[in-house]
Amino acid sequence: MAKLLIADDNKQITSVLSEYAKKEGHTVEIATDGVETIDKFKKFEPDLILLDVMMPRMDGFEVCRNIRRDSNVPIIMITARGEDFEKIMGLDIGADDYIVKPFSCGEVMARVRAILRRLNISTENSKIFTCGNLTINLENYMVEISNKPVRLTKKEIEILWTLASAANKVFSRDLLLDKLWGFDFYGDSRTVDSHIKRLRAKLEEYSHEGWEIETIWGVGYKFAIK
Repeated sequence: MAKLLIADDNKQITSVLSEYAKKEGHTVEIATDGVETIDKFKKFEPDLILLDVMMPRMDGFEVCRNIRRDSNVPIIMITARGEDFEKIMGLDIGADDYIVKPFSCGEVMARVRAILRRLNISTENSKIFTCGNLTINLENYMVEISNKPVRLTKKEIEILWTLASAANKVFSRDLLLDKLWGFDFYGDSRTVDSHIKRLRAKLEEYSHEGWEIETIWGVGYKFAIK
């Protein structure tokens, strides 16, 4: 099940939506203003955000803009007003869907299920990842940057795919070790560091358009979308 962040200053709405989400097995965090939403987004790392437009301290549009600078997490915007220009604005700045109050909680959860279903399908079945000028094809183990092939080992491609297909998620060294080498591998986290160092050296020969492998000191690595 997924982690949902519900952001709305109406406690009745957050209470009801939270109850529906928990019944479907989701983990829920609640934020009641825009600044708190951004703070909880960073700490909670939700899989999906239900985001009210009219909130104190920072409105939903500005929250969406802030989140989109760092993450492509799905965002469903919720508003009491249904003007077309607001819907267009929300979608243009990065929202994935738009719901107008008053709404049915059943409809909201159906929208949530639809988006999570698409995410699962794309993660499990797709073997091609594209971001900016980078393309990773796991079917033939080919990586291209600006349409030029990059010579990487099989393990380097698997590391790049693992990080990129979960963009902006931080992977600890131990998690990468378990995921890519297996629980019974006899080695330590320096194995991950040495492979990432070689991978980075090869990627640095090419320009990066909107992406980067970042070190999160004391934790591990992430594929950051700029």
